[in-house]
Amino acid sequence: MTEKPKPSTSKKQQAGSPSVTVYAVQCGECFKWRVIPTEEEFEEIRSRFIEDPFSCNKKANVSCEDAADIEYDSTRIWAIDKPNLPKTPPGFKRELVLRRDFSKMDAYYVTPLGTRVGAPSRIASFLEANPQCEGVSMSDFSFTPPKLMDDTLPENVERKGSSSSNKRIKTLRNEDGDV
Repeated sequence: MTEKPKPSTSKKQQAGSPSVTVYAVQCGECFKWRVIPTEEEFEEIRSRFIEDPFSCNKKANVSCEDAADIEYDSTRIWAIDKPNLPKTPPGFKRELVLRRDFSKMDAYYVTPLGTRVGAPSRIASFLEANPQCEGVSMSDFSFTPPKLMDDTLPENVERKGSSSSNKRIKTLRNEDGDV
């Protein structure tokens, strides 16, 4: 598995609000999931994942011989981030919000002034208007949202959109007699 992860949100979490409750990374050697204690530590791992893949021995007192910290299952919604997204610049906070229809997550940044920004053009305007953010550039931001893992989404939620994967899921559920 080369695409390494991020996860997850509890299914009890309210859609439409900041959504990530647990950060985890998959070991590139044994493929077990390891919980990462902070968003900052997770972002550090994610930002250099391709050149420095995560392995269990990078976590203190942990090896591939130990049981996984968390199991990939449908007890929570899993969202997988792309590797090598930039770390959030100091003073900013990256928020991921699950849409109410569970169709995707949206990425926002909260500026040092507390303004929530959801588009690169608004970040550019903020940086231009706030010279105190010197040294922060547009390349320090990514609005690329994590991919929601369909097999962990609630079955009773009707997802918007007409993507073929959604149609395929509905068809499979119908064939199983679940709907």
